[in-house]
Amino acid sequence: MEEELKSMKDNEVWDLVELPKGIKTIGCKWIFKTKHDSKGNVERYKARLVAKGYTQKEGSDYKETFSPVSKKDSLRIVMALVAHFDLELHKMDVKTAFLNGDLHEEVYMDQPEGFQDKGKEHMVCKLKKSIYGLKQASRQWLLDNGILSSMKFSSLLVSKRI
Repeated sequence: MEEELKSMKDNEVWDLVELPKGIKTIGCKWIFKTKHDSKGNVERYKARLVAKGYTQKEGSDYKETFSPVSKKDSLRIVMALVAHFDLELHKMDVKTAFLNGDLHEEVYMDQPEGFQDKGKEHMVCKLKKSIYGLKQASRQWLLDNGILSSMKFSSLLVSKRI
């Protein structure tokens, strides 16, 4: 959990602020996962802090949420083209991807339980970046990284920057 919070601090995900009058916060919770190696042995334990996005209010906490998703057929076509033209194919995994998407709405979140800053327990997190669980997180990361749907195939995502 400390590793996750350090990552959020390094990415400047939020500022601690006084909650403005008339504004409601969204909650957050911890999600725990066990990572296994190829033999099924426990490799490490992982904790991720997520927003309770289901409490967000449309129009104030978020505006748009649509985010295109690749389909199996698109992947098959790309793989066929790569094989046919003997192209190189690269894949990537972005660690803490959503923490890199700038948030354009004003969203206030409770401090993680058990990890409130001493002397600032009454303050809340004003989110500056998307975090896992927010309704707009996926869309925001794609937009901030210049990833768009292909004009011909909406399920094929393209980027000139990556």
